[in-house]
Amino acid sequence: MSKLKLTKGELKRQRDSLRQFERYLPTLQLKKQQLQIKILEARLRYQEVEFLLQDKERTIRQWLGVLADPILKTASVNIDFHKWIIPTKILVESLNIAGTTVPVFKDVEFEKGEYDLYTTPFWVDRALMELRAFVAIMAEMAVIRKQITILEYELRITTQRVNLFEKIKIPECKNNIRIIRIYLGDQMANAVGIGKVAKKKLEIKTLELTSV
Repeated sequence: MSKLKLTKGELKRQRDSLRQFERYLPTLQLKKQQLQIKILEARLRYQEVEFLLQDKERTIRQWLGVLADPILKTASVNIDFHKWIIPTKILVESLNIAGTTVPVFKDVEFEKGEYDLYTTPFWVDRALMELRAFVAIMAEMAVIRKQITILEYELRITTQRVNLFEKIKIPECKNNIRIIRIYLGDQMANAVGIGKVAKKKLEIKTLELTSV
């Protein structure tokens, strides 16, 4: 840390810095509050989606028996559910939250399932729809987790800056201003005192000269 200069120029610099810190601090505090709110909203949404996933998982368990039906592997049917439930694209948009860009889940695209409607069991459409819904929910959960990670990181950085301004920079500037003002006040008082002494001496010298 550089030694504090006890000058009028340094006093102005410290005052300018203090004004800048006090002007910027409310913006940081507002950003911190916005991030905290958005993190809470994202966590609540994650819980909602997690419940949806659990509910969908119970639904899928009901299909496990029919999914193992040997007819699905016959030459006339030959359905590969695994291939049709792997996303070809996860659609994500970007959203600006308190100056931070985060991903927002939109949708999931899958390879088109093509099969013979006459030879395929009637329940295949429903099973495929349920499996894809399950995968889409998992994809949304992954995007929300990433969103929360980004927001929590930005919150840590913002909180550090708020603490830096509140607990270090602003008190430091105020203390420096106090020290410089005291020093300059003392210097001014000394200068006034020296001036008075010099004036007194001059007056005495003048009297001595006029009395000769």
